[in-house]
Amino acid sequence: MSAIREGDSLAAIDLGSNSFHLVVARFERGELRVIDRVKESVRLALGVNPDGSLEPERQRRALKCLSLFEQRLDGIDPKLVRAVATNSVRRLRNQRAFLMVAETALGHPIEVVSGREEARLIYLGVAHGLPKAKGRRLVIDIGGGSTEFIIGEGFNALETESLQMGCVASTLRFFGDRRITAKRWERAQTEIGVELQQFAANYRRLGWSEAIGSSGTARALGSISAALGERDSIITAPRLAQIRDALIAAGSVDAVRLPGLSDERQPVIAGGAVVMQTAFEALGIDSMRVSDTAMREGLLYDLIGRAEHRDPRDSSIRSLAARYAVDQAQAARVEATALLLFDQVAAALALEPEHRDWLRWCAQVHEVGLAIAHSLHHQHGAYLVANSDLFGFTTQEQHALAFIVRAQRRGLPLGALDSLPERLARPALLIAVLLRLAALLHRSRMPQPLPEVALAASDREFRLSLPAGWLSQRSLSAHDLEQERKHLAAAGLTLILPPAAA
Repeated sequence: MSAIREGDSLAAIDLGSNSFHLVVARFERGELRVIDRVKESVRLALGVNPDGSLEPERQRRALKCLSLFEQRLDGIDPKLVRAVATNSVRRLRNQRAFLMVAETALGHPIEVVSGREEARLIYLGVAHGLPKAKGRRLVIDIGGGSTEFIIGEGFNALETESLQMGCVASTLRFFGDRRITAKRWERAQTEIGVELQQFAANYRRLGWSEAIGSSGTARALGSISAALGERDSIITAPRLAQIRDALIAAGSVDAVRLPGLSDERQPVIAGGAVVMQTAFEALGIDSMRVSDTAMREGLLYDLIGRAEHRDPRDSSIRSLAARYAVDQAQAARVEATALLLFDQVAAALALEPEHRDWLRWCAQVHEVGLAIAHSLHHQHGAYLVANSDLFGFTTQEQHALAFIVRAQRRGLPLGALDSLPERLARPALLIAVLLRLAALLHRSRMPQPLPEVALAASDREFRLSLPAGWLSQRSLSAHDLEQERKHLAAAGLTLILPPAAA
């Protein structure tokens, strides 16, 4: 991204499982000043069926909300707008179909993030909304469809977990017929507690100096606690027990009446409260304060970080390469040549600076699959890129990079592009061609520099130029390029080679 300038407006949209949020902020004197917030209770999670389909009425509500957001975004630089979808969209069977109509309604691309990337963004937003403090913090964010648990220090998330239990999902799961009983509450705590056992011991061993709750459930429980006499909206273990007793005494979701509880939050408070109380017990939390900021603010600060070249995606790629002992010298050779080719054809192919980053990252890890086996290493590498926890990347970005790594050799797997939106599919295919050519030219793995290489392109045609006579002395390279021409032709792409290799 180019630098964010004084007075620029930024916007973040959070398509949560319970509510959709829009926050607009102005960049002033190096800081963000929030100038507008819009929130709509869409409750998308209520419309996601067990088979992953989305009920039409719930989709209509979502699209209506996004259309309202689109009006507020008018006049803001599209590059300074980020829209992110979370658990409920992750669960959709036909995610691409929903995103096509949702992006049309919003007028901006919508990214889908993994649970752990969601956790990182939540922590970033919470950390920027609190005074600086020494020591670690535990952040718990109970959303509509999932709950994120983060231990962080400063602005860095150290440990992240995301579990499929949110206020909407847990209300449906444990109190689906609207009845609340002591027996059901106990069963809910048992089942949620089993999920928390996966990481509770590790979290308690790491420790933290304070616990923070973020998003709707935490704020609702903080408001109830304040109305019951707790100072500064602090949530305590005894107060949670009091809230539990009141919910059980109500007997049903519809009969719940608690001081400080809004009408909007009332239908889902039981599920959120049982998750929070179980988390308190499993992690040994005595008290928790409530944050005013959450993932949407984290999205804004992530935008600023990218503009200031503090992009977590760079460190994620470096970590992946180090974890699987990638040959860094070979990766650097391929990266340098690939970027040289990119710079020669970017304008002709309408490729953006972000696509150059894609190519750079893919070159750095294109051989990561060799850690598993040489045979089909491009497929192994694609699996690792698609399924590793890579902070900073959206799900679609990881799938685009995985396609490029998969497509670095042999036939182009065009079917894998079907899961990507067109705005990602086209550049992913073009970048794969550039990576293929760079990897092929460095197949010898020798440190000697290549001669002058030139590439021209137009639409689906590529013309490669090399010094006269260079290929005639390298029969293997000439053969490889001829095979490459055939592979690209099978994918509907034309590669024109120097005469000695044609």
